[in-house]
Amino acid sequence: MELTASLSLVRPEIILSFSALALLLLAAWMDQAGRFISILAVVALGAAAALTVSSLGSGASASAFDGLMVNDAFGNFSKLLIYIAAAVSLTIAPRFLEKAGAMRAEYPVLIVLSCVGMGIMVSATDLVSLYIGLELQSLSAYVLASFVRSDGRSAEAGLKYFVLGALASGMLLFGASLVYGFAGSTNFAAIGLAMDKEVGLGLIFGIVFILSGLAFKISAAPFHMWTPDVYEGAPTPVTAFFASAPKVAAIALLMRVVLEAFGSQVLVWQQIIIAVALMSIIIGAVGAIGQQNLKRLMAYSSINNVGFILIGLATGTEQGIAAMLVYLTIYVAMTLGGFVCLMQLKDKDGNYREEFADIAGLSKTRPALAAAFAIFMFSLAGIPPLFGFWGKLVVFNAAVAAGLLPLAVIGISASVIGAFYYLKVVKVMYFDDAADVIAESDDKVLVWTGGILAAANSPLGYFAIPALGVWTAVAAKALF
Repeated sequence: MELTASLSLVRPEIILSFSALALLLLAAWMDQAGRFISILAVVALGAAAALTVSSLGSGASASAFDGLMVNDAFGNFSKLLIYIAAAVSLTIAPRFLEKAGAMRAEYPVLIVLSCVGMGIMVSATDLVSLYIGLELQSLSAYVLASFVRSDGRSAEAGLKYFVLGALASGMLLFGASLVYGFAGSTNFAAIGLAMDKEVGLGLIFGIVFILSGLAFKISAAPFHMWTPDVYEGAPTPVTAFFASAPKVAAIALLMRVVLEAFGSQVLVWQQIIIAVALMSIIIGAVGAIGQQNLKRLMAYSSINNVGFILIGLATGTEQGIAAMLVYLTIYVAMTLGGFVCLMQLKDKDGNYREEFADIAGLSKTRPALAAAFAIFMFSLAGIPPLFGFWGKLVVFNAAVAAGLLPLAVIGISASVIGAFYYLKVVKVMYFDDAADVIAESDDKVLVWTGGILAAANSPLGYFAIPALGVWTAVAAKALF
């Protein structure tokens, strides 16, 4: 009976697991079925999202598999973001991968399996289930990064991601072994009880190694070194996926570990989170200034935004966690929109372009695309009245309310540096002489997806604030 109850709590993961197996079998019997399999994968993600919404609405919390996982509002909110981001990444991919000669059925199957791993990650309440979910997600990601085998950059990206990912996993495992040795348990709640007592040097080292391993997964400085190379080399739809769904899962996992396992020792982990946040904000802003490749610029933008998100975690309050979730939701829409615009940068021969020189004067030749791209850049910079401004506002407000005024001031000052390279993109598109390189897009899926995401990042997005505020408050409360 207990097993049945536990299985009922992980229905989204079960649906996605069986869907991945069924799609793999279907692909074996159908040639050139990549696009059809992608559609079925999106349907499976939609079904999992529908189940997640029904669980989120109840707001209940229940433990599964003897404390290895939990079904709560925080995990369900994170899963919903993950499934939406993954579905968008699947929707925009077929035309790009067909052009590269790499549209195979394994692509949507790997995305679905990655989502299974991410679902386990955000629901994990034990170091064992944490690692299982993390590795399932990571193993899929290594293959996805090198999916276009004919492209040397893609193969290089996959190899770099695998080698550095293995290093991060080793750090995480070593930290977990130290925490288990000193706390006597791998369960987050038991670790939290053990940390109510005096914390020794060994346990502090364990916390540092675990946070370091997780910082790699969210591409936070100083563990960001893989991000620009992998983002540039991986196929653009894969990069869009990496920048959204796995980022949500890793940040949500970090939040749960810090607050549930290490929550009683705020002074131990708060200093680490503040240092990582500030380094990410500054390195992400300064590192992007000299970039000429737009995908590398988006990589540094991702590092920069992770820093702002971590400011909310540094507060250690419900308000700060709710602010993180609001920012994370807006960040997914901004980032996916930016990559959708990048995927429309094709020349007259159908070759994809991704350099600054290629978008010179884009407003004169492709005004609608330039306007959408400008909306995403302004939103990422946090310039009002676009929706990205609201994400930064709630995070800084939470920091001030928690007494972290210096951190908020430094964050606001550093966001001005970050605005420079976002505005540089707009300047090149609107004020430079037209290069006339980019042809009109014939991919209606990209055009419509970009339009919807641009509308979500416009002032129209503010209409979602009441509902988003309620959902994020419920999700944040689940961690406390």
